[in-house]
Amino acid sequence: AQQGPPSVAPIAEKLFDAVVNISTSQTLKGPQGVPLPKVPKGSPFEEFFKDFFDKNGGGNAQRVASLGSGFVIDPNGVIATNNHVIADADEIYVYFNNGSRLKVVKVIGRDLKTDIAVLQVKPDKPLAAVRLGDSGKMRPGDWVMAIGNPFGLGGSLTVGVISALNRDINSGPYDEFLQTDAAINKGNSGGPLFNMNGEVIGINSAIISPTGGSIGLGFAIPVNEAVEVISQLRQYGEMRRGWIGVSIQSLTDDTANGIGVKDAKGAIVAQVAAGGPADKAGVKPGDLIVTFDGQPVPDMRSLPKIVALSSIGKTVKVDILRDGKPMTLMTTVARLEETAANEPKAGDPGAAKPETTPPAKPDTGNDAVADATLGLTLQTLSPELRSKLGIADKVDGVAVVAVDAKGAGAAKGIHANDVIVEITNEKVTTPADVAARIEAVRAAGRKSALILVSDPKGDIRFVAVPVEAAKP
Repeated sequence: AQQGPPSVAPIAEKLFDAVVNISTSQTLKGPQGVPLPKVPKGSPFEEFFKDFFDKNGGGNAQRVASLGSGFVIDPNGVIATNNHVIADADEIYVYFNNGSRLKVVKVIGRDLKTDIAVLQVKPDKPLAAVRLGDSGKMRPGDWVMAIGNPFGLGGSLTVGVISALNRDINSGPYDEFLQTDAAINKGNSGGPLFNMNGEVIGINSAIISPTGGSIGLGFAIPVNEAVEVISQLRQYGEMRRGWIGVSIQSLTDDTANGIGVKDAKGAIVAQVAAGGPADKAGVKPGDLIVTFDGQPVPDMRSLPKIVALSSIGKTVKVDILRDGKPMTLMTTVARLEETAANEPKAGDPGAAKPETTPPAKPDTGNDAVADATLGLTLQTLSPELRSKLGIADKVDGVAVVAVDAKGAGAAKGIHANDVIVEITNEKVTTPADVAARIEAVRAAGRKSALILVSDPKGDIRFVAVPVEAAKP
């Protein structure tokens, strides 16, 4: 077994009947009024061009087909696949290993963020179904096999190993893919990835390839993540995710030092939605969330997934560090409104955004002060300056009117027209306040100051800026 299985045939032969090929089609209509080319009457091309240009409909139309894979999860005709396999389809057919086919009578539900869809067919007799395994037990080096419909060839099997866990390929907010070197090609999407017990441990979903063919970089949605999504799609026809109303960002070593913690573990709160669950619970910007409902939060990527899968209406414990001191708060999980706009949510990275406002020229007002430690020229935010820099009324703090390109602030992404709102959880309103807070941080023996910065529109983020005394 340590050399790899001599043959997977005894396992695989029991699985092919539960894996299906999915064929979809849709009609693409072109511009109206395209003239029918002149061809001899009765010519074989006449019928061809009539179909192609859809003369009777006043325009041209084409039927476009696509292929993918899926697997039966319920003998009564419930099938799981990728959402992108069936997206925008007019008709969906499922082909089985014995050559039979069934039309999909209903798309039970689909979720764009995890790329999962659940389909319903009506079989005459119970179908062969897969068994679901535990993707949490998979380790790099464990043998796996993929069965699917690559390039429309029909049921094909490939074998490989798990190459890595928890891969983020920037395809969605909840990426934690299993990576495998088992050959995954176009048409395998939506098909199952099995362990050597014949249990599904992943849904094959993506590849990285410059050629379009397999180069050994395939990615599968872990079945432990898919189970909850599939369950909700079957129950509600949609995914109902939890929400607590925070915008978070990663905790770097510098940021950890700025808030007085030793380990860079957890998710730092950059913004709290007014009136949201976290706000009502007492969560504040600068708090470091280390556990949520008893589950550790090792990094920023972990929290959105934990919150999203929490039961709506459930009251949970949130363990935080505030100014380096542990606290426990209680919050009630609300439902994430997928279409809500301009509102911070669990999972929003809170990262710095590209500067869209041209940098302001240094203001020569009487209270414009150059801070050598930060490399910034600062000024009290008066109504006149607010109007000049285009800073929203909801933003309060000290305006940054110029930035030394070689300074510490510029290196951390602070721009002219930004506003310094807080330093180490203390609000600042004048350049003198900023200098005092920086000196207090330095006196406390910290190497960096945690600064809450807002852009002119009010989007905020934390930056950790070194506070060593500037050299002459």
